[in-house]
Amino acid sequence: MDEREKLRKFRELDDAFAEALRELEKPNPKLDIPTGPPVRSLAELEAEEQQQAFERRLKSLMNEYAQPRESVAVLLRTLQSLGRIA
Repeated sequence: MDEREKLRKFRELDDAFAEALRELEKPNPKLDIPTGPPVRSLAELEAEEQQQAFERRLKSLMNEYAQPRESVAVLLRTLQSLGRIA
């Protein structure tokens, strides 16, 4: 990112911050402060990362052993029904 782009982004952020402060200073303000997406906990992020790692490893093994999705799905359902996996 070049310096002009950094400066432009900084100005946008500064303007948004100034606008938010003006909104807070108004008497009886209608708070119209935008919020971002909900924050996820570290545990959720780690679980998602583990799930993605599992899926990558499973796909790799499926390719390595030339196993179609259907066969792997049947195997996973069987293991699940036997209580071997959650």
